Amino acid sequence: MSDLKFEQKRSLSRHEAADLLTALAGALREGGRAELDLGSGVLGLRVPDRLHGEIEVEVEDGKIELEIEFTWPITPTETAAAPQQPTATARKSAPAKPGRSTKRAAAKAA
Repeated sequence: MSDLKFEQKRSLSRHEAADLLTALAGALREGGRAELDLGSGVLGLRVPDRLHGEIEVEVEDGKIELEIEFTWPITPTETAAAPQQPTATARKSAPAKPGRSTKRAAAKAA
């Protein structure tokens, strides 16, 4: 099971497809932190200098399917660390010594 999956399926004009690929190409060219406007929101990714690419073309049932896939590892700095909860040390009050009254022990503690 993947940690995150985003999928968007929609009908595009040729120009819209070109705009999407141009935006992706720009993000890849710039590297670092890239933001892609996907219409319904903005997807932010860290893009390294080196990545793995795969192009797949499949012709079946009178349709051509073109898939372009890029993969790269998530660096340890990109993985979300579990938030650290501050640890509070509880102060325990020492039990009153035998023979002392409660008022006396409270007055001494103050």
